[in-house]
Amino acid sequence: MSVSEDENQPLLTNGKYQVSKGTPNSKNINEPTSSFEQGMNHRENSCLILPCENQDAVKINLPSPEREEARLPSEICKTVIAFWFMFFNLVLNLTCLAIVHDRVPDRSKYPPLPDIFFGVFSSADWALDVSEIIIITSVWSSLLIIFFHRHRFIVLRRIFLIMGLLYFFRSITMFVTQVPVASITYYCSPKKNNTTPILIVKRVLHLLSGFGLSINGQHTFCGDYIYSGHTVILTMTYLVINEYTPRRCWILHWAFWCASVTGIFMVLLSRGHYTVDVVLAYFVTSRVFWIYHTLANNHFLKDNTHCIG
Repeated sequence: MSVSEDENQPLLTNGKYQVSKGTPNSKNINEPTSSFEQGMNHRENSCLILPCENQDAVKINLPSPEREEARLPSEICKTVIAFWFMFFNLVLNLTCLAIVHDRVPDRSKYPPLPDIFFGVFSSADWALDVSEIIIITSVWSSLLIIFFHRHRFIVLRRIFLIMGLLYFFRSITMFVTQVPVASITYYCSPKKNNTTPILIVKRVLHLLSGFGLSINGQHTFCGDYIYSGHTVILTMTYLVINEYTPRRCWILHWAFWCASVTGIFMVLLSRGHYTVDVVLAYFVTSRVFWIYHTLANNHFLKDNTHCIG
């Protein structure tokens, strides 16, 4: 084949590229004396060198590779806003408890409601302390793992938002319906005939000082049954660890699952909640968590080019 014929063949049958225009003396064609020179030219010029039949080389400049994974901004300000959203609803939850404490049915007149779990297992007061020890351990372990996560602020922002919603829902269900105290041995502070705003504030601060737990003796108010706050925390810790740790950490996932199930069982064993409180807490927590993450991982919703309406 002549040179003029070669010039009109951009892709030869043997798989080698040829210059569509120009001559061997063109400036875009190098004449390396060895394959080593070709490799050196490739490194120095960051280009692709392809040999041709006439031992010339074609230099093709390559664009820099693009990053496929989009960078996720931390947006610490949003995380702070989400934290205050959760804290506001936590205070609202404790405020509702401080109010309904005086509206709980008298334990001497209204015995605990029939519950199938109570009929099968005997009561154990020590089980509530075990449940709260598991809660404390699970929460701090989860926070430690999240601290080493690459997108820790995004994960925390999601947790704060979900917990804020759960506290808000619990405030509503707790306030609208009061059921008899499930335990006949749990200590409840004396009721007041007149519940004043100052008394409510004092009760809220008293509960906040103990982080809403009974193990430190600060949670002595009754009426926060529907739905179980202990179950919410235990379920959330497992869901967070299962979602934001690698799948190869299956031992960690099973450990948190066992801890959550054990803690929930201990809450029921201590008569800290009715079974319906636990079922509702698990259902609401898991559905809110899964719905949120389904929406958060929807690429159509992330695309700003799509508009509603």
